[in-house]
Amino acid sequence: MKTGTLISLAAYFILMLAIGLYAWRKSTDTSEGYLLGGRNLHPAVAALSAGASDMSGWLLLGLPGALYAAGLVEAWIGIGLFVGAFVNWIVVAPRLRQQSEERGNALTIPQFLSNRFPDKAIALRTISALVIVVFFAVYTASGLVAGGKLFATAFPALLPDVPLSDYMLGIWITAGVVLAYTMVGGFLAVSLTDFVQGCIMLVALVLMPLVVMFGAGGEAGGSLNDVPVEGFLSLTQGLTALGFLSAVAWGLGYFGQPHIIVRFMAVRSVAAVSTARNIAMSWMGVCVLGAVGLGIAGRAYVERNGMVVEDPETIFIVLADLLFHPLVTGFLLAALLAAIMSTISSQLLVASSSLTEDFYRLFLRKKASERETVNIGRLSTLLVALVAIVVASDPESQVLGLVSNAWAGFGAAFGPLIILSLTWNRMTGSGAVAGLVVGTATVAAWIALGWSSWLYEIVPGFIAAWIAIWLVSKATWKGTEPAAATA
Repeated sequence: MKTGTLISLAAYFILMLAIGLYAWRKSTDTSEGYLLGGRNLHPAVAALSAGASDMSGWLLLGLPGALYAAGLVEAWIGIGLFVGAFVNWIVVAPRLRQQSEERGNALTIPQFLSNRFPDKAIALRTISALVIVVFFAVYTASGLVAGGKLFATAFPALLPDVPLSDYMLGIWITAGVVLAYTMVGGFLAVSLTDFVQGCIMLVALVLMPLVVMFGAGGEAGGSLNDVPVEGFLSLTQGLTALGFLSAVAWGLGYFGQPHIIVRFMAVRSVAAVSTARNIAMSWMGVCVLGAVGLGIAGRAYVERNGMVVEDPETIFIVLADLLFHPLVTGFLLAALLAAIMSTISSQLLVASSSLTEDFYRLFLRKKASERETVNIGRLSTLLVALVAIVVASDPESQVLGLVSNAWAGFGAAFGPLIILSLTWNRMTGSGAVAGLVVGTATVAAWIALGWSSWLYEIVPGFIAAWIAIWLVSKATWKGTEPAAATA
């Protein structure tokens, strides 16, 4: 029983490390290769890489857990995300792919912004890089929390005599494997592993709800109405206007997520963006529906069988252990690890690229060689991971809570900034700095004041940043766009 699960997990780990070694041989000689895969990603790889790095453990833990606890009303988060992702592919993806290359071949989001607004280049690169590193430390921590929960929940039954069930050991193992292939293979390794991980996640999120509802011993499909929660299957039960706004506003975050939009910069051509978009949205639609089905059907199964699940965010792990052959259980746990690792690796790489390109090369070693820059990138990846491990050390942390804070921070800080910088020629460098600072400060203040309980902080942050950019740009526009930087 235990052996089959462990074999599946071991095969998954070996595959991830093998991809890392392949990528190391193909694309880590230059900064462009290490940070963007040489701008030559196949549309399918770019699509699933963007999706897998986006969804993370939230898709298999946080969203099903929210639906398990509160019912179908929580599906509005998924609906808002789907709409936001689609608009992001339409508005941002083709423009960012074209303009990031035209404006000095920018390799990072801060570098693109500094090339777009050269009169405020230093301020933009410094502030945006700082925001990226700080929020990604929190975001990466959410993935490590998911990894810790996986080991603490799943492994006691598999290896009762081995201390793998320890929460912190689970975090260290998760971080260790991700660091191995990310530090070695860079962006190409992250993108290729994301593609494989996205495929695994898709299969798991189709398989799990179907087996829970209709498989042997499941039969939850006919008992959904038996869940003792009023309006459990209603999309509007207990939903207020502010609650609805907070849920669908998650979609606003897409425009400002550096680890997602950097994939747009790496697609092989602008023409390939539409193909990548169609693949990405098809994948996302199926996965979100699967996560919703898992949360609803999982609660019905638990009620039907008189079970107790103390942490709703572990319902995927509990059902994987109960309902499947050990080899399949190992595959499903690998899907969860895939969701976790795909996001962590993407976030670590983007954070390290900002530390390397926007701090080290900007202030310390402007003439650093390509090999030196790549090695500093690897060291930066390690440092960000260590900070995230410290943040994730509290076993009471909630995956969805950590993700929501970081998602809002990025969405408000970079969302209006990216959209307007790509679409509004009269935007100025001063306006860009104002939007970045105001968006970040508004989100931080909203969280600190405890107002997130009645309105998700991304809403005031996004609005405030947009207004700040518009007002300051109008006040500082001099009639011509500053010349773009060329390096």
